[in-house]
Amino acid sequence: MPNTIQTITYDAIEIGQKATIERSVEEKDILLFAAASGDNNPVHLSAEYAATTSFKKPIAHGMLSAGFISAAMACHLPGPGSVYLTQTLEFLRPVHAGDTLRIEIEVLEKLPKNQVRLSTKVFNQRNKRIVVGDATALLPNESVEIEMAELPKVAIG
Repeated sequence: MPNTIQTITYDAIEIGQKATIERSVEEKDILLFAAASGDNNPVHLSAEYAATTSFKKPIAHGMLSAGFISAAMACHLPGPGSVYLTQTLEFLRPVHAGDTLRIEIEVLEKLPKNQVRLSTKVFNQRNKRIVVGDATALLPNESVEIEMAELPKVAIG
């Protein structure tokens, strides 16, 4: 069944508009991110090594959490048709396999040239801030209905 979304135009978006998504982090997400990015730092992939660090167990790549911000922006707010331009990030706490993250996006300001400034925040299941930052995105002039692609099926092993 196709999933269609109406794009949000610059004229239609409003300051204070928000979107929230949740995402559970599984070990396979960490493995897939390591494979896709080429980041095989043992703090992410080796329980033995991670046990010798202050984290005591493997942590997810910080950019995996940032990728969830990207997905929230691309699929929810400002959504399909928008273009991600800039992002600041401050990583405050580690993420582990088994954590459930809440990603919050809020429109802070409408800028010239169809751009908006957004607050981007990630919280864990204990409501602790994981990542905070600001982003800018370019919004379309016209609203169109876009059919969202199915996520690819990926196997590990």
